[in-house]
Amino acid sequence: MSSTKPRRAFRTLLVILLVLAGLGVAADRVGESLAEDRLATAAADEAAQYDVRAANTSVEIGGFGFLPQVARSKFDKVTLSMREPTVEKIAAEDLTVEMHNIHVPREMLTGNTSGTVTVDQADLKLRLSPAALTRLTARTSGLDALKLQITNGKLVAQATVRGLKASAAVQPVARDGRIGLVVDKDALDNIPAPLRESVRSVLARGIVVPRLPFKASLRQIAVEGQSIVLTATAANLELAGA
Repeated sequence: MSSTKPRRAFRTLLVILLVLAGLGVAADRVGESLAEDRLATAAADEAAQYDVRAANTSVEIGGFGFLPQVARSKFDKVTLSMREPTVEKIAAEDLTVEMHNIHVPREMLTGNTSGTVTVDQADLKLRLSPAALTRLTARTSGLDALKLQITNGKLVAQATVRGLKASAAVQPVARDGRIGLVVDKDALDNIPAPLRESVRSVLARGIVVPRLPFKASLRQIAVEGQSIVLTATAANLELAGA
């Protein structure tokens, strides 16, 4: 009898520990879901200040363990995803913002939305179609005759200069707040020499970068698949509550 009781006591203790662990996981997940909803709302409201709106906005909290991060009022990483956003009324494909070192007042997670979330650093990626970038080009640069498309993994610009249609592969580059279009070497050999510099000049005017959310500054632009991806960074963000 004496050997049976300790075994029963051990099993009982094990069950209790498992139940408590399960409750801890449940509380962790519920709290994480609540925090993600509040952060998504704050981020969407902040993005709207820059005329950026989306069909859907979601947030995913990274790092190890939600509750331990709450205990120190700091999240290691939060990823914001905006599906089908519009930037200055130009439709984009998606917008992703990876935030690092996010400081959240505890009261914001318990119902008080008046606090301010601060973010040490954010890396932003905006994905556009060539057609969207073409519309942005016409709006910001007045280059109505310019058309952009992706062919064989390269961005190709088609333009009409002095009545002559020219087509050339271009390399998009981030340059002083603009998107420059650098013509590939020997890409204009098929048009008369006197017009080559005119075409290069038209393309080199660049595209004014739209006002990106969170005061992000453009760092890089690249072609990925059939999309054009703008990469930008921001620091010391403030996401105000309601």
